[in-house]
Amino acid sequence: MTGTATVSDFYCHQALAGAVPIERVKETERVLAFHHTNPSYPVHIVVIPKEHVPSLTDLGNSGEDLLHEVVAVVREVAAGVEKEYGSCSVKTNLGMYQESKHQHWHVLYRGESEAQIRDMYGNHD
Repeated sequence: MTGTATVSDFYCHQALAGAVPIERVKETERVLAFHHTNPSYPVHIVVIPKEHVPSLTDLGNSGEDLLHEVVAVVREVAAGVEKEYGSCSVKTNLGMYQESKHQHWHVLYRGESEAQIRDMYGNHD
């Protein structure tokens, strides 16, 4: 970031601090998964480390062991969404795309029907 812009960290300042109510999906000692507080999709779950980690490419003072724990929770939550809805998207953002400067992963079911998904992505053999 450049200039005098302040760093936004919704997850440390709001979610983890208890300033906003959250609906937990999965929690470990070091990782939290919860339903997004302002969802953009029918299923929109966020997975975060409980300590501040700036991003996927900047692990700050944490090691890769925490990243592995976060990804393990992402996989578990995504498997549950895929099993229940038949499809799932997982994404994270970096740089200017990353609005909150705390590593976070979105686990989504966007709500398309199977026919809509097949129209977009085709039928793969």
